[in-house]
Amino acid sequence: MRWVMSFLFVVQMYAMMAIMGIVFLPWALLSHHGARAACKTYCRWVRFTARWMVGLRTEVRGPIPQDEVLIAAKHQSFLDIILIFGAIPAGKFIMKRELMWAPVIGQYALRIGCVPVARGKRGQAIAKMLKDVHDGAALPGQLIIYPQGTRIAPGVKAPYKVGTALLYEQTGQACVPAATNVGLFWPRKGIYRKPGLAVVEFLPRIEPGLDRDSFLQQLQEEVETASNALMKEAGFDAQA
Repeated sequence: MRWVMSFLFVVQMYAMMAIMGIVFLPWALLSHHGARAACKTYCRWVRFTARWMVGLRTEVRGPIPQDEVLIAAKHQSFLDIILIFGAIPAGKFIMKRELMWAPVIGQYALRIGCVPVARGKRGQAIAKMLKDVHDGAALPGQLIIYPQGTRIAPGVKAPYKVGTALLYEQTGQACVPAATNVGLFWPRKGIYRKPGLAVVEFLPRIEPGLDRDSFLQQLQEEVETASNALMKEAGFDAQA
């Protein structure tokens, strides 16, 4: 029965994405406030239906950043995107350029100020990302980046990339690390959703002024330690 409900949840989730995208489109075209309102409404819908249909409760912990900061988050599945964006006032993501061509997602991502990054030569990609972030600074908000560059399954180790440290230097803003355990309940791939408590936790901010290596080391230690603690709380031992 859980498989059936998971399937129905996924179907309605994507159907509602299309419906809300169409309903909010006139407002979204007129103003980025309309696009952001649509995305936040969708986040609330996903959280509500996840709890109702598959028993997946969600929680956001820690002080939610309200000012212009860099948010460097652990990325395990689409759910952590939902939780982070729904919690903060004006989020905008560093995201894969391929997603800009996705129906609904791509159009709304551009309207809320997301920065697309092309895969390719590392130096060129980073330089383009830094330029786009600088050019898009006129639209204030919280810039969200995934330091490992992609979704990472629970228990899997992956390096933290230098792009986050370069953004930390360029923006001169504080960085708010964010940990999560959502991958235990909502996997990177597949349909099945497990019941339980999925959490995103905002951690104490890292103030500006650290050098790249010190920043990346501190960021990785804090995010991984907190994420492992959240997963252990949910019954998964990342160290096993």
